[in-house]
Amino acid sequence: MRNAVVTPEGDRIRWVELAGEEPARVYVHGLGATSPAYFAASATHPLLAGRRSLLVDLLGHGHSDRPEGFSYTLEAHADALAAALTEAGAEGAELIAHSMGGAVAIVLAHRHPRLVSRLVLIDANLDPQQPVPVMPGSSGIASCTEEEFLAGGWAEVRDRVGAHWWATMRLAGRTALYRTAVHLVAGTTPTMRELLLDSKIPCTYLLPEADGPLPGAAALEASGVAVVSVPVCGHNIMLDNPEGFASAAAAALARD
Repeated sequence: MRNAVVTPEGDRIRWVELAGEEPARVYVHGLGATSPAYFAASATHPLLAGRRSLLVDLLGHGHSDRPEGFSYTLEAHADALAAALTEAGAEGAELIAHSMGGAVAIVLAHRHPRLVSRLVLIDANLDPQQPVPVMPGSSGIASCTEEEFLAGGWAEVRDRVGAHWWATMRLAGRTALYRTAVHLVAGTTPTMRELLLDSKIPCTYLLPEADGPLPGAAALEASGVAVVSVPVCGHNIMLDNPEGFASAAAAALARD
């Protein structure tokens, strides 16, 4: 376990690090998740092993600190992650990032391009959403106020997301979980999609084949983003189809 101070108040991001060749490969989890649980098998898969790998927990999640005064915007998450990667000496890293973590990775690449040499986005959030009370995840969380969520709304979220997701979501600070969800739903300005369309960093976007075509895929591909469907999986591609994910991720990392 490694760590770095990433805020003026002394809050720390922590990560599990696997030794290997440079450049570093950084794994970033989604909302209410933790990278060691979601990516340990992928980072050690024969198709992906051998690279120095940082399985990072964003502020408010997993093993990292849960500051109550942190804003938890996507920009703030990206800047905190940038501080951790700088401290780790992980410039020019390959980022493999899931869902909300993919949105943070896009913002990181925009704000701190020296830190990112390649992006592999796993069903990442690209657009603002509408809060929907009955939905699990960010949309449902953002449908209530922070006060309502902290006072007991989190229990409704627990029941909606189910035992598997709650196993890691319960590790997140509740303030962190709520604020991150709200800012993920709101998105960024320009949007994550617009930042990605303008990016010059090589990028592959992985999505479940069962979801059908990715909206706006033609424009993304025209800008240089490879859009790849992975079979036999849902949103958690690396957990649902480990072999398919490892194969798709390895191909993405080998792209010119």
